Amino acid sequence: MNKGFTQRITLRLLNFIFIGILSTSTFASLPAADSQGTPLPSLAPMLKRVTPAVVNIATSGTVRIQGNPLFNDPFFRHFFDVPSQPRERKTQSLGSGVIVDANKGYIITNNHVIDKADVIKVTLSNGETYDAKLIGTDPDSDVAVIQIKADNLTAVPLGNSEKLNVGDFAVAIGNPFGLGQTVTSGIISAMERSGLGIEGYENFIQTDASINPGNSGGALVDLRGQLIGINTAIFSKSGGNIGIGFAIPVNMAYDIMQQLIEHGEVKRGRLGAQAQDLTPELAQAFNIPFRRGAVVSHVDKNSPADKAGLKPGDVVIELNGKAVRNADMLRNAMGLLRIGQSVQMKILRDKKVVALTATVAEPDMSSESIAGKNLHLHLSGTELQNIQPDSKLYGRIEGVIISSVEPGSPAAQTGLRRGDIITSANRKNIRNITELQAAINNNKSLLINIRRGNGSLFLFLQ
Repeated sequence: MNKGFTQRITLRLLNFIFIGILSTSTFASLPAADSQGTPLPSLAPMLKRVTPAVVNIATSGTVRIQGNPLFNDPFFRHFFDVPSQPRERKTQSLGSGVIVDANKGYIITNNHVIDKADVIKVTLSNGETYDAKLIGTDPDSDVAVIQIKADNLTAVPLGNSEKLNVGDFAVAIGNPFGLGQTVTSGIISAMERSGLGIEGYENFIQTDASINPGNSGGALVDLRGQLIGINTAIFSKSGGNIGIGFAIPVNMAYDIMQQLIEHGEVKRGRLGAQAQDLTPELAQAFNIPFRRGAVVSHVDKNSPADKAGLKPGDVVIELNGKAVRNADMLRNAMGLLRIGQSVQMKILRDKKVVALTATVAEPDMSSESIAGKNLHLHLSGTELQNIQPDSKLYGRIEGVIISSVEPGSPAAQTGLRRGDIITSANRKNIRNITELQAAINNNKSLLINIRRGNGSLFLFLQ
């Protein structure tokens, strides 16, 4: 081999080794402060205080398989040589939660994390695992509260989500993909996101801090380590993070938590009014100079809104001191009102701002519910409910909602599902439970028309 060539190779190799050693030693000796003695910024001190308050949640449960009831008939299976069908299947779920009360062990998480769970296990950041007790859930807002009995817990301090601004830094902490506690950072990308169809009541914080499956129920905190949101969902076509994540504002989550602890459920009141967005066309028709607010389209007679003086055509521009930009925002705000609470409204009527005061009332007949077993054998196992005025369905479709279906019940075997809307019974259109009762009228057979998603179907039950 050429001697000069060998020397060049050796020299380059030595240079490479020298540069590698120099680079490694340079990075290894990075100072903790700059030349002026100012400490370099780091999230580590804040995270040491906060991460013990973020827990991993693992659940297991059993779901009844709702198959064709004909396949459950022994004679049918024997005659057609149909193998026995499994009646149940096991479910497992992984998610996150946030300790908000260290003394009582209260943890906020998402409803979809613990939904249908028979067993809920909570693992702390130190590896200790506890059985959790379910305190209450609110599927409409996707908030749930669980409780563990443990000593020396750490709770995350609560921030104020009303004071957040787009551009504020945010840190997401959770358990993505079951990997274990993980921290990501970003900014607040948008506020008061609604109309996404993710939950019944939406007022999301949008962030580009990475939120992935398993992060649900975890903490979104600010740089002070204060809780500002509960990570809930992502917008993605692939199932992975693309920089669009959503969190429930902490003010909303904490208010719901208080009701769940007190009542085990959220008791929503009623104002008795419906509203729609103020479109450019409506703004022109009402001769309104701006396009923010919600136009009142209907007011129930003798309702709190009616007694307060609210009228169709009024534009609600402010509710309890907070500006109202659209109908979704108004509906979300009304969904958190408690029975007996006083509500201050500012409306625009004939180009004048008018102040009104209403008192939230108990739900009327529109929120009437009844067990299906009181109506018909094949409805047994369901809970039926009228469409409420604050529902997005109100005014768009008439009927009775199946709010729950008990696994293994006659209704489940018939094929009825939670969320189905019964629009007619025995060829009679129905608008509420009272009319459904009249249409059934002790008949042994029942022909119902059901609205399911964007489709409809008839079921003949006898």
